[in-house]
Amino acid sequence: MTNRLVPILLTWLFACGAAAAAERSAASSDGVPWESLDETSQELLAGQEQQWNSLPPERQRAMAEGARRWITMGEDERAGARKHWQRLSELTPVERERLRERWRRFHALSPEQKEALRAAFRRFQALPPDRREELRERWQRLTPEERRRIIIRQDVPRRPR
Repeated sequence: MTNRLVPILLTWLFACGAAAAAERSAASSDGVPWESLDETSQELLAGQEQQWNSLPPERQRAMAEGARRWITMGEDERAGARKHWQRLSELTPVERERLRERWRRFHALSPEQKEALRAAFRRFQALPPDRREELRERWQRLTPEERRRIIIRQDVPRRPR
């Protein structure tokens, strides 16, 4: 991997790990001293060294957590992260903002709602490709009001069959 991709991938890891890092570090308002980073983390974050002390403490913690996550990843996981970053970098600004908004909405869900959403996604992914495409097209043809009604209906507990 080129040295230029490392900071980009670490930024992506920061986004993924920010919530977890913030929770673990909520009790501490102090940042992460550069000297407290292990040698490998310092190498990964070398491009940030000059401005490290001026970064907000939560950003320092998130970047340190992202570096730790990167270090523990296997090569397959790193390849997946690179591929994911490539897709993200190809999004338009409007698409990126829509993705950020969906990310915020997902993280606002309760653990039960998140699991229900993940289960629904797994069911959708298990469908044959032609069936998934048919469902996407049907969804796109719905009006915003019809979509809202379907979403609301999904929140109503169903009787077991």
